[in-house]
Amino acid sequence: MIEEIIKSALTFFVIMGPFSSIPIFLAVTKYMNPKQKLAAATQAIVTAGAVLFAFLFFGQFLLDIFMIDFASLSIAGGLVLTILGIELMLSLSISGKGESSPAITLLATPLLTGPGVIVTTMIFVQQHGYLITSISALISLMASWIILWFSGHISRVIGTSGTDIVSRVTGLLLTAFAIQLIISGIKTAFLIP
Repeated sequence: MIEEIIKSALTFFVIMGPFSSIPIFLAVTKYMNPKQKLAAATQAIVTAGAVLFAFLFFGQFLLDIFMIDFASLSIAGGLVLTILGIELMLSLSISGKGESSPAITLLATPLLTGPGVIVTTMIFVQQHGYLITSISALISLMASWIILWFSGHISRVIGTSGTDIVSRVTGLLLTAFAIQLIISGIKTAFLIP
């Protein structure tokens, strides 16, 4: 159980990609004092968590309504995550998440709880159940909150190029996980052992 929680939490963390949110968070909180920055980080994570847990508990209900099976979800989720991974690796904006203003981006947290996290949450509920998925999500959200809170220090230590490198490595790991999901979905759909 602990191994599953750690693996799931790391996957959530990679997909959320809090390091790629550092420049946006710094831009939004540029003129805030430390107390306001803490409140902004907390607000972002609470909003991200609310979206995540809404899909964690009601995602299966939505799947049932639209008659979507687990194999289709895995393949579709893998394709979405592949696009997000390529975005991170190549610093592209295919999904258009960079088009909204930083303030809206921070409040809505599509960078933290976007399509990739939503799909992964629903897949993890199918694979591991509610308890493991909930604990993993909380661990990842807490880690993301810490990174946002210390984003100024992190940015100064690793610099812009360091943040870019972390984002690209994260993108590679995310793409690998996405391909694994697609393969798993195809095997399930066609009953391949």
